[in-house]
Amino acid sequence: MGYLSHVECSVCGAFHDPKELLTVCEKCGQMLVARYHMDRVAAAVNKEDLHRRPPGMYRFRELTPLENGEQLVTLGEGSTPLLSLTRLGSHLGLQHLLAKDEGQNPTGTFKARGLGMAVTKARTLGVKGLMLPSAGNAGGAAAVYGARAGLPVAVVVPRDTPAAAVAEAILAGARVFTIEGTIANAGQVVAKVARELGWFDLSTLKEPYRLEGKKTMGLELAEQLGWSAPDILIYPTGGGTGLVGIWKAYQELAGLGWVKNRPPRFVAVQAEGCAPVVKAWTEKSPVTVPWENPVTNAPGLRVPSPFAGRQILQVLRDTDGLAVAVSEAEIVEAQRLMARMEGIWTAPEAAATLAALLRLKDAGHLPRQARIVLLLTGAGIKNPPPPLPPPLDLTGPEETLLERVKTALGR
Repeated sequence: MGYLSHVECSVCGAFHDPKELLTVCEKCGQMLVARYHMDRVAAAVNKEDLHRRPPGMYRFRELTPLENGEQLVTLGEGSTPLLSLTRLGSHLGLQHLLAKDEGQNPTGTFKARGLGMAVTKARTLGVKGLMLPSAGNAGGAAAVYGARAGLPVAVVVPRDTPAAAVAEAILAGARVFTIEGTIANAGQVVAKVARELGWFDLSTLKEPYRLEGKKTMGLELAEQLGWSAPDILIYPTGGGTGLVGIWKAYQELAGLGWVKNRPPRFVAVQAEGCAPVVKAWTEKSPVTVPWENPVTNAPGLRVPSPFAGRQILQVLRDTDGLAVAVSEAEIVEAQRLMARMEGIWTAPEAAATLAALLRLKDAGHLPRQARIVLLLTGAGIKNPPPPLPPPLDLTGPEETLLERVKTALGR
């Protein structure tokens, strides 16, 4: 049976049978979360056992919803590096600045974790097809893992979705549909059509297992930090699955007695043009309200009405966290700074974490000695590049080539 005990509602606590194909709470419509037999987990595995296991997120199998012997749909996701940002930290006067680089996952983003787990469980539970709305990267990951599982996939995306994500989904055999508006408009179509077709809706947090895949970021982070938590974790927040998942990981590790300190202080980062979590946090509201006319060039942050808004805000309250909105110009400059200082071309959503860090530092919120982790959710290559200067052209007389190069290099 594995180690999964039951699935329960995150709000009303109603129990649900994990042997059934689950979406949201049958009683109140809120998001569901997986719960484990923690005594059995503790008896089956310890921290030392993990060192002898191969890399990948399924090293933590006992803290996943998998049954014994369940066949994985995997491309080797997980075990992404925790990088020390030494030059950037020195530049900013911060002693312990780190980044977990999720762009090194299959499909180039952290979406590989959640969709790999969700597709694995969906196939086991007998779905005949998968459908989801996406800002881009989730759709691409769903298509790839659907192809791996032998399941048909349909994706609905906004019309301005980055071409690389659309191409990834089409190449993997998914049917991709575009729609005017945002991921919220796409979600409305999916909710209706999936029900009519009898296909399974994989929308963010409207089934319980994408969360369990994203949770493994927190399990890995704790292990990489010697079974402890950073002081501050800065997270780009659209749908918020990863933020809620990392918090859940630390809760479970605390229950096992594996972590040495309390969970990190979470900082949820959004774009100024689409900041429902920041608005609710500033107004001390327990829930988010839909953001009108969302505008940002970071597609993963263009989520006007996160389904887990209530849960995201609770995590921020529980960890003495913050919610910060940054501008488009700050995101672009942060992308450039990360590349120049550390050689990392990260996605605009991920660059928003550095933009928030710069704001918090200027406001005096970051102690020099604090251990800070930026969660870099994807690789920049999945998105159009920011505005860049053109390369220098060397066309012309050959005898002047060396001098022109030396002049350009300031030599």
